[in-house]
Amino acid sequence: MSSEPPPGSGPQPPEDDPFRKPPPPDQGPGSPYGGQQPPPPGGEQPPPYGGQQPPPYGGQQPPYGSQPPPYGGPPGAGGYPSDPLAGMPPLADSGKRTLARIIDMILVGIVVWLLTWGFGVREYQMSGERIEVGKGLTQSLIAAVCYVAYDTILIARSGQTLGKKWLRMRVANLNDGSTPSRQTSLLRALVLWLPFAFCCACIWTAICGGWSFFDKPYKQGLHDKAAKTVVVSTG
Repeated sequence: MSSEPPPGSGPQPPEDDPFRKPPPPDQGPGSPYGGQQPPPPGGEQPPPYGGQQPPPYGGQQPPYGSQPPPYGGPPGAGGYPSDPLAGMPPLADSGKRTLARIIDMILVGIVVWLLTWGFGVREYQMSGERIEVGKGLTQSLIAAVCYVAYDTILIARSGQTLGKKWLRMRVANLNDGSTPSRQTSLLRALVLWLPFAFCCACIWTAICGGWSFFDKPYKQGLHDKAAKTVVVSTG
């Protein structure tokens, strides 16, 4: 008899993402994440005080809120799994993020310039001061496609554009540290690059990327907030 599962028994689990945070350790029966402790075999009642010695001189057990938090964190701290950053590398420096973004803008900008020059749709012509609206719109469309495709493909593949890779940082999902999906990467790229390409390049880049300098506690740009991602250091 064949031991293979019948067809249609369910999808195979995807390959593990090397950057995904590990699940919280198994706390065993009676942990705050595993439900109540089951009674011992034979129907006997569990010993009082959880098997510990009763408090001396009729004292009371300390309240639940004063017990040490799970995973050894300090009381009141947002320890794993309540803190989404627990188990991740440290957040990347906002200055390095800005430098990586400038590198990416230059690299893709060269490609955009070559394409618009090749198709003859550059907005500013060397022969005069006239701006042709039709050519300007085509140039913006080419720029938007190039920048969005660049960010989406590279971030979905490894979490790193070339600028981020060279400066040792990557984009990660806030909830589990994994590499963003293609849909998440596309949303992030659209928020970042569409206004840049079509209307307010300098202003939008300063606002969207510069937001990470002031955002707490996750140092997110507006594009990170839309996609629920963070940028972390890799070295």
